Amino acid sequence: MFSSFGAVYCKCLGAPMANPNEHAEGMMGEHAEKEYADFEARVKRTIYIDHLSPVVTRQVIRAALSQCAHVVSVEFVENYTIPYDIPAAALVELDDESQARSAVDLMRDFPFIIGGMPRPVRASLARPEMFPDRPSPPGSKMEFLWLKQGDPEYDGMSKLKSLAKRQEAENMALIKNILEEEKELAAQQQIMLDANYYKYDLLENIVQNGTVKNLAGHYRVNLFDG
Repeated sequence: MFSSFGAVYCKCLGAPMANPNEHAEGMMGEHAEKEYADFEARVKRTIYIDHLSPVVTRQVIRAALSQCAHVVSVEFVENYTIPYDIPAAALVELDDESQARSAVDLMRDFPFIIGGMPRPVRASLARPEMFPDRPSPPGSKMEFLWLKQGDPEYDGMSKLKSLAKRQEAENMALIKNILEEEKELAAQQQIMLDANYYKYDLLENIVQNGTVKNLAGHYRVNLFDG
């Protein structure tokens, strides 16, 4: 940065002009460094939550975490190995790193259930590789190679491809099981809600039709004592 501005300054004095590409590259390098520093700060104040209910929403996560932190944003992590558009994990950005650590400690020490799932969620501090929009580290470069049979890396990539297919099949079986559990849990919760509604409705009808007053008069109980 200093040498770039120094070159421009010398140009004004009639000194030999520096290569303009060097100045542009320097500015781009500084921008990349600042962008990655901002990203690292965001990573430190973000937590990763999985074992989420397939029906959970951003609003549900915000409400659940409001007791221990202020949620800045919620981004669901897409699972590209299954044909379902359902959340299984989320990156939750909080106000600062301290809140992130406190939230993770809370969910590790106590069962923390979000969205009615019959098992607690898991939480950990986020890592850079979890972010799909992560910028490249300054100075890093990517190279893409087309491998063919006989190349030294071909066998290793074939094994990774086989592992990916097996993981996809396992994920499908797990997701189907989770969806069945969620459906059964929703049915059980609806039964409980209906039963509670019936009880409160019955009590309200008893109060409104005078049954309570009649019973109080029969047993000589003063409803207004205390």
